[in-house]
Amino acid sequence: MLRCPSLPVRLSVSFVLCLLPLVFSHQTPLDQDTKIPTWQSKYGPQRDQPFSGPLSFAHLPYSRCLDDEGASFDIALLGLPFDTGVTYRPGARFGPYAIRSGSRRIREGPSYTISWGSNPFAQGAKILDCGDVPVSPFDNALAVDQIEVAYSTLLNRTPAGTSKGKEPTRALSKDGLEHPRIVSLGGDHTIVLPILRSLHKVYGPVSVIHFDAHLDTWKPGARYPDQSTEQSRLTHGTFFYLAQEEGLIANTSIHAGIRCRMDETDLENDREVGFQLISSDDIDDLGISEVIRRIRSRVDTNPVYLSLDIDVIDPGLAPATGTPEAGGWTTRELKRILRGLAGLNFVGVDIVEVAPAYDNADITGMAAADFVVDFLSMLLAERPPASRWKVRKASDEL
Repeated sequence: MLRCPSLPVRLSVSFVLCLLPLVFSHQTPLDQDTKIPTWQSKYGPQRDQPFSGPLSFAHLPYSRCLDDEGASFDIALLGLPFDTGVTYRPGARFGPYAIRSGSRRIREGPSYTISWGSNPFAQGAKILDCGDVPVSPFDNALAVDQIEVAYSTLLNRTPAGTSKGKEPTRALSKDGLEHPRIVSLGGDHTIVLPILRSLHKVYGPVSVIHFDAHLDTWKPGARYPDQSTEQSRLTHGTFFYLAQEEGLIANTSIHAGIRCRMDETDLENDREVGFQLISSDDIDDLGISEVIRRIRSRVDTNPVYLSLDIDVIDPGLAPATGTPEAGGWTTRELKRILRGLAGLNFVGVDIVEVAPAYDNADITGMAAADFVVDFLSMLLAERPPASRWKVRKASDEL
């Protein structure tokens, strides 16, 4: 047995030589297998978790569709980060980001819901997140044109055609062709005017279902007398008035959830623009089923565009918006109404006015993301889902 001398102040040659067998005994022979396991072999696919990965809606495939002319889809999600048409609090340019972030716990696979009785991502339609339109934050006229051009670019893209042979827009379009449908993520409500201009080229005047606390049909100059230039006439509160001026909307449109303060003449102007009205309080008197019936009856079989301002929801449940109004609907009530609208001739939808700087624990962004998933189910369903329960009438007990 080798005995090493005690360690002197300086290492002796004999001490170093004594340690050599110990050093070499821990080296690996050159001929030994030294394979290191790869992540794939040991743990499998590199899956994004709800809190990780690139930010696309519900972890869907993402493409810059305006650049990639080969990107095909049946339904596109398109961010419109514009907020320079607001009259109160800005910040909705961050809406597309907040909605996508609110969707992190949503995935294509486990997205079956009891309420819908289906999974929108498993209906055969190709759903693609097409990113954001790079709108100008400095020039509203330029930004509005950019939105219209971008929307038209995608609206005239040949659909992927994976929706099990369904062609929901062919019979509605003026050219007799099938067109994809776009779910727009705003952005303030001003974005709807260029969208309606784009849709008009394909479908003509459309009926609008408008969920909002505010009318958004105000005549330019009625509230802000300095709206003397052409561009200053367009705000997030006047765009429907301008759309009616341009003949973009049919006289069969309807508001739902209205509760804002107004002049008495505003209601007469609103009727002239072509809207009927369901107030936020009407849900108590009419009930949800009657609210749904009135909306469906109003738009009938026309091409329909649905626009959802997040401020239709009570600010206690969705505080992150620019013009909050107390006394709004709950998220559950609105989700139930959306289910009741399935089967209408939808040609496009949006959700707007999400301004995450005013949010608390991301509750508005998560609610908005959940509404977007409802949009997808609504666009793909041929009829409202049946109730899970058979309600007994009083006469059944007799």
